[in-house]
Amino acid sequence: MIVKVPLALKRALLAMRSPLIQAPNSVGGRLVYAFAVCSIVLLFVGVGAFGMVVPSATDLPPPEQVVLQDVVAIPDEALARTEATAGADAPFITETHIQPGDTVASVLKRLKLTDTRLLTAITSNTQARSIYKLRPGRTVLVATTQDGDFLWLRYIHTPGTEANGRVIAKMLEVKAVDGSFTFNEIEEQTETHIEVGMGTITRSLFAATDVANIPDGITSQMADILGSKIDFLRGLRKGDQFRVVYETRAHEGRSVGTGRVLALQFVNQGKSYSAVWFNSDDNKSGGYYSLEGETLRGVFLRNALKFSRISSTFGTRRDPILGSWSGHAGVDYAAPTGTPIQATADGIIDYIGWQNGYGNVIILRHPGNITVVYGHQSAFAPDLVKGSRIAQGQTIGYVGSTGWSTGAHLHYEFRINDKPVDPLTVALPESPPIEAEHLPTFVKAVAPLKQQLEVLAKFQPAAAEESASIAQQ
Repeated sequence: MIVKVPLALKRALLAMRSPLIQAPNSVGGRLVYAFAVCSIVLLFVGVGAFGMVVPSATDLPPPEQVVLQDVVAIPDEALARTEATAGADAPFITETHIQPGDTVASVLKRLKLTDTRLLTAITSNTQARSIYKLRPGRTVLVATTQDGDFLWLRYIHTPGTEANGRVIAKMLEVKAVDGSFTFNEIEEQTETHIEVGMGTITRSLFAATDVANIPDGITSQMADILGSKIDFLRGLRKGDQFRVVYETRAHEGRSVGTGRVLALQFVNQGKSYSAVWFNSDDNKSGGYYSLEGETLRGVFLRNALKFSRISSTFGTRRDPILGSWSGHAGVDYAAPTGTPIQATADGIIDYIGWQNGYGNVIILRHPGNITVVYGHQSAFAPDLVKGSRIAQGQTIGYVGSTGWSTGAHLHYEFRINDKPVDPLTVALPESPPIEAEHLPTFVKAVAPLKQQLEVLAKFQPAAAEESASIAQQ
């Protein structure tokens, strides 16, 4: 029996295949997605049923059988290549991942490569230097004949790095040629995929993104992008929600890292904040803006450490060393020794070195007679001197306990006209919105991202309920 599918149903199903409505990765998201598809199908089936008269069993005609087939001509040369590949000469491909403590010898042994000449060649050839540093998690591929003879080895030592505007994978290839071995460094372009995620804060941002299968690299970007609007150290509340659209990178089907956050919406304490990536001239000078075109790159970030806790606030306190009461001119952020410290704004190094109770300290000078002090550092970032220009978000040093300090932390001090003010409450300068001449282009470019966020917002309440129901079972 031939059944004609209504055009509207076809369009609805095709819409569900759109990049704007992809099945989420979480269990709850997949159930909601399946429910939506089933609802559409049942809706149209139900409509069709109202327009039909069901005949009796004796009136039913014999079923009509139709065989549908598509005949696709395969070129002779393509068929020949396929047969050759599937034949007896097809190599066996074995894959392994570098484990902590691995050596070249242990990796080759795990891959059942027992030819000692291969190990000698790899460890003695200067062209194979990239394999000397075996990074845990990296992939090694080996091809052998059906008799076990070695054909080639590929060590993907740099799965994703940016070069000339492209994201490429770098690998060392070792090949068997006429009883010897050749070594070559290969670069291959990676694939970019767009993924979406959403979640609700219950304990912390990272805990919520872990549940949503969002990579940590994307989570850090989320905090950076909205860092001038949301205090991710003190301001998150249980029940806050987020929705994010982001890039991932893959090479030959294997994940090689994350790309850029493309769109983000965060509801914090009942107030919604949005961010979209926009580049007006297709180069690296793009930035993040709200859906209304307001730049999100504040002149200053609220925090010099991405994730930490405040151990001492601004104002009067008892000195932990002297025991007396005195004014505390900054805010202390407790963090492990070696935690990277980021500059909260573009500036110029006014002082770098040791200074009394501050220990190792960097003082950055900014427009508007603003200076910022970063004290008690364990070490400075390389190649920094007085007069060096620093970019917002750049690592300038590492948390320590030098000077008058009882434990590892960063002393962060914000001064206006040489007078300390509370960096947690001071009104920070605002960046100008997007230029008027770029606004029409901006509106057109971010429209698809805005639509994706809207679709996620509609799915999120039902997905959250479904996830909670599954968790209780």
